[in-house]
Amino acid sequence: MVPFSIVLASFLSMEFIAWFSHKYIMHGFMWNWHESHHRPRLGFFEKNDLFSLVFSIPAIISILIGRAYPAIGFLVWVGIGITAYGVFYFIFHDVIVHRRIHIKYVAKSKYMKRIIRAHKIHHKKMTKEECEAFGFLYAPKKYDA
Repeated sequence: MVPFSIVLASFLSMEFIAWFSHKYIMHGFMWNWHESHHRPRLGFFEKNDLFSLVFSIPAIISILIGRAYPAIGFLVWVGIGITAYGVFYFIFHDVIVHRRIHIKYVAKSKYMKRIIRAHKIHHKKMTKEECEAFGFLYAPKKYDA
């Protein structure tokens, strides 16, 4: 039960970390990477995809250190939680919302409609200022359709 709790806590913490990073880093001093995500895509990849590599570093380091040092082996579970968030983020953000991989999916649940609507509202602005809805797996009810 403890490993699951660590994975879950890490996963849930990542939503706050992603929100903070999106609002203050991606729409801040790293806008030069993130701007590509607010423009029409010219190919399959965009400069913004580099953030997925950056976010993978803490997961990889946590798993490697946790495996190397059993006294802090819980870090393996932290790394798994971070990785799980990355997988969910990819599925929701890149596949379901932005359709970078074409699937037949129609949002039916209130939750999914809210998440998709919040992200589309976020993309109404093409600049780094005046955007809203920086989280991804959580969106306030004000984004209900």
